[in-house]
Amino acid sequence: MHIDRTEKTFFMFSVALIIVFAIAVGISGMVYGIALPTPPEGFDVNPQTVATPGVSPWGEQPPDARLHELAPGEYEVYILAQTWLYLPNRITIPAGSKITFYVTSKDVIHGFRLDDTNINMMVIPGEVSKLTATFDEPGTYNFVCHEYCGVGHHTMYGQLIVE
Repeated sequence: MHIDRTEKTFFMFSVALIIVFAIAVGISGMVYGIALPTPPEGFDVNPQTVATPGVSPWGEQPPDARLHELAPGEYEVYILAQTWLYLPNRITIPAGSKITFYVTSKDVIHGFRLDDTNINMMVIPGEVSKLTATFDEPGTYNFVCHEYCGVGHHTMYGQLIVE
């Protein structure tokens, strides 16, 4: 089989470029300590039992009980994403509060985006997504699922109310 010289040169250049990029990604990953995200320490999440009361914080009933005040102005909330629903889907905190979101899923991949903030994360079954933000401005912040999760995806939303 005969391969044209120009074609052969282009092919070799492309392979060399891929190798250089792979080496660059590997080196930068080691130098900057880039690693896959891991669940927060102490969280072993089983998607089949995560919503069971007494098994995990995502199983607390009623869902409004999943908002915990750790100190004055400091909160944490455990949000469970499941088919077309967030639990809890309405959270109320005072202005100036710092809140940490622990979000997980019990069925399929979901998304969690809080409007007018930089909170935007994927919610994967068996994993815990964690982000912290401070809300100084009173108002209503909607959170929505941004990963298509089925026919009722458009109904999956909730609200964070800052008073």
